[in-house]
Amino acid sequence: MSGCLCLPCYQKKEAVPAAAAKPSIHSPASSLVQNKKPTQPPPPPSKGMDAVERLKSGFEQFKTQVYDKKPELFEPLKAGQSPRYMVFACADSRCCPSVTLGLQPGEAFTMRNIAAMVPPYDKNKYAGIGAAIEYAVCALKVEVLTVIGHSRCGGIKALLSLQDGAADTFHFVEDWVRIGFQAKKKVLKEHPHAPFDDQCSILEKEAVNVSLYNLLTYPWVKEGVENGTLKLVGARYDFVNGVFDTWVK
Repeated sequence: MSGCLCLPCYQKKEAVPAAAAKPSIHSPASSLVQNKKPTQPPPPPSKGMDAVERLKSGFEQFKTQVYDKKPELFEPLKAGQSPRYMVFACADSRCCPSVTLGLQPGEAFTMRNIAAMVPPYDKNKYAGIGAAIEYAVCALKVEVLTVIGHSRCGGIKALLSLQDGAADTFHFVEDWVRIGFQAKKKVLKEHPHAPFDDQCSILEKEAVNVSLYNLLTYPWVKEGVENGTLKLVGARYDFVNGVFDTWVK
């Protein structure tokens, strides 16, 4: 690509054994088999369990029930990663993309932040986000960039609640969610009389569209989309109703 500097050691390996068929980003995949007695995930920390011990016990369960039983999946990953997707998702604890989409280790290079927002290209202000995008596209050669919003997002609610001239409550949150200002402006213009909660639901999708637009400000993303090696996908996970919607930008 003319828009990025890819070092030889970064080049994606051609043949990496696939442990299982990769799920399509257009429909949520479930790794849970509907049996009479389905396997339950580890319970949340109880009042009597130390938080650190909960992490340790969770890992032990993963190691014995997943890691040790799937060497065909984990052995190839020791040599390197070859993900198909880069996923931008909210840091909300209710919305883990690996769980909701059934993504296996090695399938998705993931970036999570408040409201799953992607800022525009800015080498000084957003170097961390830019580095992740550049590495995913130029070094790992991902095929799909997808941004996933979700229902009842606190970051989107914060964005919609911002008042002109009002002092910020947090050090970083308000400034970060202002990345979606154009989406907020559109929602208020097109749905001025809708209830606040309905405006939030609409904004959850419109903010994703702003992030997809911002991705095109990164030269290597724009080039990949234009030459057909990259696809941009928007999505919204409604965990209240159990619905996952996608659209291609």
